[in-house]
Amino acid sequence: MKQKIFLGPAGIPTVCRISSSVEGIKTVAEIGLNAMEVEFVRGVHMNSKMAEEVGKAAKEFDVRLSVHAPYYINLSSEEKIKVEASKKRILDSLERGSLMGADIVCMHAGYYGKLTKEQTYEKIKAECKELVEKTKSENWDVILGLETTGKVSQFGTVDEIVRLCKEVKGCGIVVDPAHIFARHAGTIDYSEIFDRLKVLKLRHVNFHFSGIKWRSADEGGNEWHHLPISVNEPPFEPLAKEILKRKIDVTVICESPVLEQDSLIMKNIFERMGFDFV
Repeated sequence: MKQKIFLGPAGIPTVCRISSSVEGIKTVAEIGLNAMEVEFVRGVHMNSKMAEEVGKAAKEFDVRLSVHAPYYINLSSEEKIKVEASKKRILDSLERGSLMGADIVCMHAGYYGKLTKEQTYEKIKAECKELVEKTKSENWDVILGLETTGKVSQFGTVDEIVRLCKEVKGCGIVVDPAHIFARHAGTIDYSEIFDRLKVLKLRHVNFHFSGIKWRSADEGGNEWHHLPISVNEPPFEPLAKEILKRKIDVTVICESPVLEQDSLIMKNIFERMGFDFV
C-alpha cells in the first residue's frame, strides 16, 4: 500500500480570502495541500453546528483535519478548579473534533510544578484515563493527543508520552521536532525518535513542524517562539528522509509564521526526494 503524507497549516492559511475554517479548508485544497489543523488555542469558540459544516468541507475537499486544544491546560495543577477547567476545554475540543471528523485533538498536558516527574506523570495519566473514558462513552471518534513540549518545566518528553500511550489506550502522541530541539538545547535525532515510537506500533504519526528560537535553561533549553523552516533549526530534510525511509503514514502540520508557504516548501522537499502526492 502506498505511503500517505498529509501536509498543511496550523490554522487558516494566510492567503485565505475569508477568515473561517470552511474557507481555510477550501484554500488548503486549492493551493495543493491536504491537511489543516483547526486552532482552538485561545478557546473553543466553534459551536457543534459549525464543526459539522467544517467536517463536510473537509470531506468534500479531501483535507485531513486535526485540532489543537486551548493553551490554557494544566492537568497536573495542584488547584482542582484549574484541572476541571482544563478538562472542560479538552472535552469541548474532543467533541468538536469528533463532529468535524478530525483524527486527533492535540494538547499540552501540564507542568511539573512542585511535583516530581513521576508524580506529575501519574496525575496526568489519571486525568487522561477519565478523558478517554468520557470520549468512549460519548462515542466521539477521535484520539486524545499529547504533544511533545519545548520547555524543561513541562510534562511532555517523547518517553513520557510513549509510556502514557502504552498505559492509556485512546491516547496518542503528536511529535513536535521544534519543541524537542529546543528542549534538548539545539539537538535532535530523528532516527532515535522513530525508534522510541516503535513500541506503539503506529500506522500513522502526527507531527508539528517549524523552526524554533530557544533560550538556555537548567538541564536543557526552553522554546521561545516559532520561526520559518528556512532557519534550519531543526532541519526538515533529515526528517523527510527518515519518514520516507520508515514508510510510515504521517501528517505534518506547519506551525511556522508563514503557514502554507512553508507547508508547500515541505511538499516540494518530499517531491524532490521522489515522493508522488498524486
